[in-house]
Amino acid sequence: MYIQTKYFGEMDVDENSIIHFSTGLPGFPDEREFVLINLSDTSIYQVLQSINNKVTAFIVVNPYDIYQDYVFDLDDSLIEALQITDEENVVVMSIVTLKSPFEYSTLNLKAPLIINYKNRQGKQYIIDTDDYSIKAAIDPRASSSVKGE
Repeated sequence: MYIQTKYFGEMDVDENSIIHFSTGLPGFPDEREFVLINLSDTSIYQVLQSINNKVTAFIVVNPYDIYQDYVFDLDDSLIEALQITDEENVVVMSIVTLKSPFEYSTLNLKAPLIINYKNRQGKQYIIDTDDYSIKAAIDPRASSSVKGE
């Protein structure tokens, strides 16, 4: 199927790659179907692109590529809602807030996107702790810790 994207124009995407967010994303309750698009072959960053609205697109990254000590537990209601049966099927992504210059960009460690890659269901999960920030440094060397601000 063809979709219009914010960064790449028209693209052909596999319908089986659509990720369903049953309640949308905070601030975007009507945007429920997205695809992940690689920014480039070598980048750790991807675009979470709405298939229905080309302007709704988020730069995302696997937070473990930047913060190896990032740890949290999923609550039972989320595990049930996403029908998670094997942690190997879980993909965690953090939304990036782009700033100029890029090294001032931040990522949201407080509310990661949790995706069950097996059934293509996702949800933004707010971690119930003050350990993580919604504005964590994109370069952890520029920050004293992963902890919240």
